[in-house]
Amino acid sequence: MGSDCECEWNEVKEKVLERVRLFSQRKEPPLYWVMELIECLSSLNVRLPSPEFAELLVSYLCFNYNHPSLWKFLQQALSSRLLFPLQVLSLFSSRIIPHRHCQPEAYRLFLELLRQYAFSFDPNVVDYCKLKIISSVDTALQLSQTYDIPVLELGHVFVLFFYSIVIALIDSTFDDWGVQMKLCEKPCLNPKSDLYMDIDPNVIHSVKRNEYGEQIRKRNSFMALEVLERLTESRKATILLQSVFLNMPEKFNCLLQRIRFLESAELPCSELKLSKPVLTKIFANIRRVYDFEFHLNRHQLVGILVDVGSFNSLIRCSYSSRQSPCWVPFDIYMENAMDSKQLPTKSATDILTEGIKTLHTFNQASWQETFLALWLSALRLVQRERDPPEGPIPHLEARLSVLLSIVPLAIANVLNDEAEHDSSSVQDSMASEFRSEMERKSVDSKKHGLILSVQILGHFPSLLCPPELVVGAANHAAMKAACFIYNSMNGEDGSGTSIHSSNYTKAGGNLRHLIVEACIARKLMDTSVYFWPGYVSTSAVSLPDAATVEKSPWLAFLEGTPLNDPLINSLMVTPASSLAEIEMLYYIALNGSEMERPAAAKILCSASLSCGWYIQEHVVHYVVKLLFLVPPSHSGSWSHLVDNMFVLSAILLGVSSVDTVHIISLHGLVPTVAASLMPLCEAFGSLKPTLNSTGDESSIYMAFSLAFLFLIRLWKFYRPPLDHCVTRGGALGGELTLEYLLSLHNNYVMSFHDELKSHKDSSESSFLKPVYIDSFPKLRAWYSQYKSCVASAISGLSTGNSVHQVANKILSMIYWKMTKGGALSSNSSSTGGNACSPFLSAGEDGYQRPMLPAWEVLEALPFVLEAILTACVHGQLSSRDLTTGLRDLVDFLPASLAATIGYFSSEVTRGVWKLVPMNGIDWPSPAATLQSVESEIKAILAAVGVDVPNCSSGISPVTLPLPMAALVSLTITFKLEKSQEYIHAVAGAALENCASNCPWPSMPIIGSLWAQKVRRWHNFIVVSCSRSVFRHNKDCVNQLLRSCFSSFLGTKCVSAFKLTAESSVNGLLGNTNTPTGTCPSIAPGFLYLRSCRNILDEQYLKNVIVGLVVEYSHELASPERLKSSAASLSLATQRAKEAATLGASLLCVAGGIQLVQELYRETIPTWLLTRSDVKYDNEKKGVSHILEGYAMAYLLILSGSIIWGVGAKSRSGALCRRSRCVGVHLEFLAQVMEGNISVSCNPATCKAYVSCLMGLMLTLAPAWIQEVNVDTLRKLAHGLSRWREYEIAFHLLQRGGPAAMAPLAELINVIDYESKMPYS
Repeated sequence: MGSDCECEWNEVKEKVLERVRLFSQRKEPPLYWVMELIECLSSLNVRLPSPEFAELLVSYLCFNYNHPSLWKFLQQALSSRLLFPLQVLSLFSSRIIPHRHCQPEAYRLFLELLRQYAFSFDPNVVDYCKLKIISSVDTALQLSQTYDIPVLELGHVFVLFFYSIVIALIDSTFDDWGVQMKLCEKPCLNPKSDLYMDIDPNVIHSVKRNEYGEQIRKRNSFMALEVLERLTESRKATILLQSVFLNMPEKFNCLLQRIRFLESAELPCSELKLSKPVLTKIFANIRRVYDFEFHLNRHQLVGILVDVGSFNSLIRCSYSSRQSPCWVPFDIYMENAMDSKQLPTKSATDILTEGIKTLHTFNQASWQETFLALWLSALRLVQRERDPPEGPIPHLEARLSVLLSIVPLAIANVLNDEAEHDSSSVQDSMASEFRSEMERKSVDSKKHGLILSVQILGHFPSLLCPPELVVGAANHAAMKAACFIYNSMNGEDGSGTSIHSSNYTKAGGNLRHLIVEACIARKLMDTSVYFWPGYVSTSAVSLPDAATVEKSPWLAFLEGTPLNDPLINSLMVTPASSLAEIEMLYYIALNGSEMERPAAAKILCSASLSCGWYIQEHVVHYVVKLLFLVPPSHSGSWSHLVDNMFVLSAILLGVSSVDTVHIISLHGLVPTVAASLMPLCEAFGSLKPTLNSTGDESSIYMAFSLAFLFLIRLWKFYRPPLDHCVTRGGALGGELTLEYLLSLHNNYVMSFHDELKSHKDSSESSFLKPVYIDSFPKLRAWYSQYKSCVASAISGLSTGNSVHQVANKILSMIYWKMTKGGALSSNSSSTGGNACSPFLSAGEDGYQRPMLPAWEVLEALPFVLEAILTACVHGQLSSRDLTTGLRDLVDFLPASLAATIGYFSSEVTRGVWKLVPMNGIDWPSPAATLQSVESEIKAILAAVGVDVPNCSSGISPVTLPLPMAALVSLTITFKLEKSQEYIHAVAGAALENCASNCPWPSMPIIGSLWAQKVRRWHNFIVVSCSRSVFRHNKDCVNQLLRSCFSSFLGTKCVSAFKLTAESSVNGLLGNTNTPTGTCPSIAPGFLYLRSCRNILDEQYLKNVIVGLVVEYSHELASPERLKSSAASLSLATQRAKEAATLGASLLCVAGGIQLVQELYRETIPTWLLTRSDVKYDNEKKGVSHILEGYAMAYLLILSGSIIWGVGAKSRSGALCRRSRCVGVHLEFLAQVMEGNISVSCNPATCKAYVSCLMGLMLTLAPAWIQEVNVDTLRKLAHGLSRWREYEIAFHLLQRGGPAAMAPLAELINVIDYESKMPYS
């Protein structure tokens, strides 16, 4: 089609050109010419505006027929839309600017046209003309080559044309004045007069001799600056240039180079001095392009809602008052991270780093306020457990790790992050030296804010009081500062810090001293902070000369003292203070003598790991590195692991405590540790134990059990099989599979190796290799069998099968243990045949322990367990003998506990086994404590507003399913010893999860049995039992969530906005745990965090949270709360924001990414589609709808930001999910705004929601917008413009990437922007 049109134009070209020549000879007004030419072109079937005619006319004028009348004709043709101004100006630019010296009149006329038609742009052009115009402009200005992008749309061409003209006018003017600038890139319009057109030398000679022409040339330079000043002061110009600045920062850098050069250079040019006022205005206009912050019109309601920064003064707290509730995500995340039932697979440091950036942005706070809020949240986390109840849960060590290791590491990441999360950051587009200066100032600002935040912590003495566990460490830190000051005052080296033990008690150390030492250790601040007023007491600085000096055992270790028992014991209870000490210990564990290596491993896993906060990440790294004892050249033999069995066993036993495992998980090493355990399990489980193996920790079975049960804890397989079917992706999805952990590890390995390559350092890469489950056939076979057992009941075995033979040996061992003192006891009430007879071939060797590889034992155990349960059902095995047999199995092979738990939990959820009476005869009875446990459960739940269902009182006797009764009977036989913690950690969590799936009141029954065994765990057991009610009871979930909102926001019945004394963060999560010996009192938020992941109906949970946010936002608009003042509306908006913040935090901890994705894809669209218009009185109706829309928009964007972050830099998978979810949601809204989808909610709610969501996204998460499809942005922008939300519409397209420049240019000319929106 294009070639046919070209042929047609070539045929009529001469006729049109002849008509133009005739026009120049006639004296009619140009309007007549234009009308006549339109008739002529129409008769020749030439469509208007004609790109071909524009090229013909421009080439005719430049410069063979440069007649004034033709310029008048050209101007009339432009005003009559006979020509397209963008094309004409582009063609003139490429011809006239390089020849402005020899054609000063043409240049002057061109500047006049530019002043008049620079912003004339009509996007409504037929496709053929549009393509021709794009091609013509692109060819003339070389846009594609200059900007390295394909120019495909007319609006895109218009933006780049305008930016090129700005550059060209600057370059040409200063070239005329002889100012030489060093440019980073060649401009698309060359200001030099060296281009292709041949000009008659006689004409040039005559012009040069023409004094009038010389005056025009001088005036043209000033006129060019005047035109540039006129163009750039326009709001349209600001929008167009901002689009280049935001989406092509490296190109905008060229303009900034020119501005900075001219501002800084002292040039002797006289013209430059004369044009100084105009240049100042131009510089100010361009500076306005990049030195801006997005703010909505504060005179509009949506602008008041979205512009949270204007309300900062109301939400920022003084040091003596409560902290703003909008920082509550810090508290909720930290407390949630302490849940012993979950081991996070991602580093808490990384999560907290993103959280710091997100909340700093959302709260529009200074870095001082951000870091202060972070420290206060971490201090509250510690104070809640300052006197922890006993139980198998993480306590102070893990909480102190967050305060003194995780938080400082996260702050260090924020300080070292040179690329800000906001893609619109000015730094990204500045010249390199300017960018470096800005980055340095940014880091200095953050570091200054950090130092001030730590100094201000002194205003919170109640939070700084150290728990008993760290009083000595706090006093040590205070004395260290006192010694430094003392030595400085006496002219000694201030770095000498000999600690005087006699002054410990006088030092008055607190948690701030430990925080300061943690920051100094990571170079976040220096020792000058020791001189803060009041940091150390005067008495501590006045050190007595006679005081004794305490020598650290680590100093003796570094000096070469042998690792004897006294030194080992001292090193195990004293944390290392330097990385050099840890490295020396690591190399001894790796290469020392047979006696030294296990000792070094034990020391490494003791106090230095749990309390060595200042180097904890390095200690964890070396511990994990020791687990990877596979040489790089490993060929498949496991002998090297057997040789290192003592060291590996020492490490595995040393890290088995609940707090230590949790600390490792906080540092994000769960996938890596799981990968390191697989070869250990494969190796030790494939070997036969020696005859002298007696169950000690150095045996093959013990080494295998330590590794295997540790792997089980990390994998969390003890979750009941029902969870595999109904929660978060099933058995093949997410955190519940070994494959998922291995994929996380392998992804980490790849990214780690990429970082090492960039730093050209491979010394640390040898021990990190990808790991695949197919490399471990024994483990893979057991894993497949486990999944089969979960999916369905096990099938029988044929006699003679190898597994049958192993099962026979195990049963023979169990029955020999039962009968060695006499005949088998049986339940008197049961009858039947011997269900174990197929396996029992009695054998003379039945009394011997079978010497079998552990994998063979685990493979046979499900059949053994089925046999003994069946025997118990048929009366051939008493409950006491069943428990004894199970315990003997665990004593024989501790790893068998995993198989027992897996089988029993599967059978419990299948529901095929009979209920057995817990009467104290057949099975243990809970009667002694059951009633008191139930009453305490009721009291705990009633305190948080939850009505408890009827418990077991009155039911006689209480019953449990047989597998559940067997499991709990087994667990209460375990001794509570430190060395058995690796067993309790698996058994306790499995028991709780399994019991929670049994009908209520199974959990109180099991809790009562355990409370009878371990009285000091009473409070922990009662609280654990109280959580199980929320698994199945939706009403209790609803009541608990309402209590969370009221405890944080205050009850809705009070008229005042201010929170009551019981509300806020402490009301939500509590101050401290209840002292031992009293009935436990638990805050509703704490109870929610420990229960939310066990709630089966997550959809219901999500809907309740969303409903409560809506409910509170409506209540805030009540007449008694909302007055007529703007401050009252701002306060109501702030409270709605707090409700949405709490809702987003609770939603994210409960369901993570899945619930957030559903919020974007389903929940909010359903709310818009089905929300009926609630009837309110006229006084509050309108504002209530608007506050509802704002609260839902804030809930949505904060939830997404917590999960995905607000910045452009993130993991590729997270970015893909974010872009898909945000894109789908915004496309839905675009369809609503175009009328393709009808919503049922109030129009004011829908408008407020969309406007606030777009405004919040622009203000808080602009990087998200670039991930959205341009067509979606175009539809949203047009819809917003119809609502007269022009600011949001334009800024939305500005942030949409280079492709969004086209719709931006179209929209800016559709709307009379200058008259509709005041300049801000």
